[in-house]
Amino acid sequence: MLRFGTDGVRGDADADLTPPLVFALGRAAARVLGVDTFVVGRDTRASGPRIEDDLIQGFAAEGAQATSLGVAPTPAVAFVAQREATPGAIVSASHNAWTDNGVKIVGHDGRKLPDDVETAIEAEMLDIVTASPAPEERSVPEPASRNRDMADSLTPVAAGDIDAYVAHLVGALEGRTLRGLHIVLDCANGAASELGPRALVAAGARVDVINAQPDGRNINAVSGSTYPEGLQRAVRAAGADLGLALDGDADRVLAVDEHGELVDGDQIMVMTALDWHERGALRDDAIVVTVMSNLGLRRALGAAGVGIVETPVGDRHVVAAMAERNLAIGGEQSGHIVFADLATTGDGMLTGLIVADLVVRRGARLSQLAGQMTRLPQVLVNVRPTGSVELDDEPVRAAIDAVVHSLGDRGRVVVRASGTEKVVRVMVEAPTEAEAADAAAQVQAALEA
Repeated sequence: MLRFGTDGVRGDADADLTPPLVFALGRAAARVLGVDTFVVGRDTRASGPRIEDDLIQGFAAEGAQATSLGVAPTPAVAFVAQREATPGAIVSASHNAWTDNGVKIVGHDGRKLPDDVETAIEAEMLDIVTASPAPEERSVPEPASRNRDMADSLTPVAAGDIDAYVAHLVGALEGRTLRGLHIVLDCANGAASELGPRALVAAGARVDVINAQPDGRNINAVSGSTYPEGLQRAVRAAGADLGLALDGDADRVLAVDEHGELVDGDQIMVMTALDWHERGALRDDAIVVTVMSNLGLRRALGAAGVGIVETPVGDRHVVAAMAERNLAIGGEQSGHIVFADLATTGDGMLTGLIVADLVVRRGARLSQLAGQMTRLPQVLVNVRPTGSVELDDEPVRAAIDAVVHSLGDRGRVVVRASGTEKVVRVMVEAPTEAEAADAAAQVQAALEA
């Protein structure tokens, strides 16, 4: 059975997102949300068109029509959903490999659904599946009939909505341009392969584009924000001012400075927060981060009088805390950053444009802006226990406590169960990478034992 995780429903495209289950998910979403229209987009995975069709057929079975945006970034679908005041669905597994896929659903406000609504959709989907005939008798329309039926379930592709989204991105510059700035953009062979370069060019930048030839199987493959090494080489080779690395659905971005050095989400949040703070534009002089944000971020912002609100990992927690405190900036080290006055979700292109604009407006190199934060060495280990592990088990707790005691205020330890994979993530920050690696190994040994 499909279940909502920290970022929608996700799994193996063939084994988990089967036609009957995706069809049932579409029906359940239409029933629970009680609407008759949806806007739908997808990334570039080979399984995307099939899953999108199955989902739309599920909507149609409950009398709901869908406007398909075709290949479109997650933030573009969220933008259109808010603009048209209709729920949206995104067929994507974000930064995962091409063999995975998923479905994210946003409300008519362009925001992710509350937990209780997702739980209601899960329950309704279970009722639909269990009330259906046996698997050999149950079917979703075959491809040929499915295509014939699409005219009844689809409204015309909204090219105007995508144009409006691009205009919205450029509009974030408030009339300024990126003229004279040379940017290398890594599209991860994903959803922003066409739209991303278009937005940067419209903003006036000179753009070199890499990894923008999706073939259904190369999304995120040795490219994008999960593999920025190629972008780092490209920036150095081109002598560009900076580089931007998107992920497959373009809701996150990492930057590369003029020397080819990586600039992560923590550094991006520090440079933008400090700039907004200096200009009196940072509401309540605070931002929202997760427990995974580097200790260097906390030190840099604290020294400037900027506070932080800390949440568990996951953009839904970040967005909820931002709304509760009415804060303007929040995000994750991964580059999933939300600018609440400009977007309802993380938006890699929007963040990239804001970073590029900051370079132009401040007349500074990206390395100088990123250098406002000194990043502590951070080691992340993914542990796959052979059996079930409780993080409060005495041996595990003792190992964690021992590492915390040895580091004191010189570092941090975060141990958590992943919300997207069956792993326990161990993160250690310390003055040196060797010390961080040794501490992480101690915790890993306790978990594996």
